[in-house]
Amino acid sequence: MLEMLDESESLVAMVQEGPRIISVVNQKGGVGKTTTTINLGTALAACGKTVLLIDLDPQGNASTGLGIPRAAREQDIYAVICDGLDIGAAVTPTVIPGMSIVPSSVNLSGAEIELVNFERREYRMQEALTGLTESFDYVLIDCPPSLGLLTLNALVASDAVLVPLQCEFYALEGLSHLLNTIKRVKKNLNPRLEIQGVVLTMFDRRNNLSEAVAADVRGHLGDKVYTTVIPRNVRISEAPSHGKPVIVYDMRCPGAQAYIHLASEVMKRERSLAA
Repeated sequence: MLEMLDESESLVAMVQEGPRIISVVNQKGGVGKTTTTINLGTALAACGKTVLLIDLDPQGNASTGLGIPRAAREQDIYAVICDGLDIGAAVTPTVIPGMSIVPSSVNLSGAEIELVNFERREYRMQEALTGLTESFDYVLIDCPPSLGLLTLNALVASDAVLVPLQCEFYALEGLSHLLNTIKRVKKNLNPRLEIQGVVLTMFDRRNNLSEAVAADVRGHLGDKVYTTVIPRNVRISEAPSHGKPVIVYDMRCPGAQAYIHLASEVMKRERSLAA
């Protein structure tokens, strides 16, 4: 897999202190958020980075997409943020060398209600991650499709946000709300929070609408939008049913190649921030 990354040597050489924590966020469902988290993590691991993926979505799709059986999810992110379990006890290896996951389970469905009664309820994830003893280069948090307390916990704990945006007519609707939320979190709770980038997903070059949406988004957000776009690709859709990222399922398909290029862009941006 490393051979497919033209710039892997220079990218792997990037030095970081401590894990870089990136939340993958969009309050809309079905935009490719979990798929992006899984495959970006896989591509970063292929570059020699150690990656921890945190499945913060009660649906548990990231856990399923990485082949983690439900019976192996007893030590999950719910136990970490609600019961005070040491996060290291919930770290579960995946089939991807260099990538682990803190899985999700149905228990997380009630966490939003439970967290309301906690002191420092917005900081539960941040405090959990400070207890992480295993060394990782990146922590990727797959957030639920909402802007509730779970997503707020992720934003407070993160260094940066990556936003998947589907190439559809209503792509920009709701994005301003998300950007305002990020701005408020940065001002009031987490001054280091930045937008890493926006990635256009489900892009169809045969469809004039995709081109129009891409141009519109780039016009509004400029260089915050990654050059890489993630195409509509049947192999991306098939991969989760096999419990594999598309990069493992079919590395040479257009979807897998797009995520490899996205990882290259993410790491370049990280390197420029560290410079």
